[in-house]
Amino acid sequence: MNADLVSRTTVSEWANLLGQEAAREPEAAFALLVERQSRFVFHIAYTVLRNAEDAEDVVQDTFLKLFRTGAWKQMRDERRFLARMAWRMAVGKKPAKRSALKYEPPEVVSEESTPEGAYVVAERRRTIYRLIDALPEKLRRPLALSSIQEMTTPEIAAIMDLPEGTVRRLLMEARALVKEKMARMEGYNHA
Repeated sequence: MNADLVSRTTVSEWANLLGQEAAREPEAAFALLVERQSRFVFHIAYTVLRNAEDAEDVVQDTFLKLFRTGAWKQMRDERRFLARMAWRMAVGKKPAKRSALKYEPPEVVSEESTPEGAYVVAERRRTIYRLIDALPEKLRRPLALSSIQEMTTPEIAAIMDLPEGTVRRLLMEARALVKEKMARMEGYNHA
């Protein structure tokens, strides 16, 4: 099941999946939650697992557990709650072998851009994602959450169970390494 399929799952499909007889009003609200947040949960899981199939499993497991426990009804900050839950489930599922990061962000190009300019911007973005992927895991995870998922330092700290100061230090270190590698790739020398 891919992330787009998860977000298109109907109320009745979720009800059948969970062994319910028919979808009722609470299940409809849950289906809207799934539709709203499944892509976000997928990206959190993918940040940890770096494998689309495993990340899809975490998305499904996250929402199944959330529905079964009824915890989704008491969520105050659903984005933070889901991120933390998906993060923990993904860390628990993490395979020993590391695979390459295949995350390709959607292309966002201004209308004034030339095709050549759009190519350069897209290629630079892919290079930056490859550099992020090459970082040690303790630096890669917070930087991916910050850069790719656009999460704040407090959100990352809550998800990773780290103090905010530690997250800020890891982010600064990771960004400095990416910047240094990028400069070397572009032929510049940074001291």
